[in-house]
Amino acid sequence: MTCLFCSIATGETAADVVFSDDDFVAFLDIRPVFKGHTLLVPRDHVVTLPELPPGLRDGFLERAQRLATAMVTGLGAQGSFVAMNNTVSQSVPHLHCHVVPRTKGDGLKGFFWPRTRYAGAQESADYAGRLAAASGVDSDGASAPWRDVLE
Repeated sequence: MTCLFCSIATGETAADVVFSDDDFVAFLDIRPVFKGHTLLVPRDHVVTLPELPPGLRDGFLERAQRLATAMVTGLGAQGSFVAMNNTVSQSVPHLHCHVVPRTKGDGLKGFFWPRTRYAGAQESADYAGRLAAASGVDSDGASAPWRDVLE
């Protein structure tokens, strides 16, 4: 089965393209949360953010930043919602960043999922520690060994 976003990136499938360069394509979502809702995708088939090659990482965020700015300057939005799913709730298995124009009172309430609480300080500290250990970043924000590999 052909990836829909790869097909859009090559021009095989039509889309309302917001911008396109050698590495990325941004186009309007066909089922927008609000008009102007844009998807940013790498041209290369990458399924999740952890799989994005280091050489594309900064460019991906830079273009998402430009789109977030464009929501305000181009559409008159007050801000934007920027989000990515990795595997779970990822409707198309190709990395994509949603950039959605937002205006106070637009009806979008918080996040799309229920919120929870930690049982206490010990549980939240345990989660922070587990994530820090897995990411290679010390809880004090010190540089991590894996950064050398990615740079």
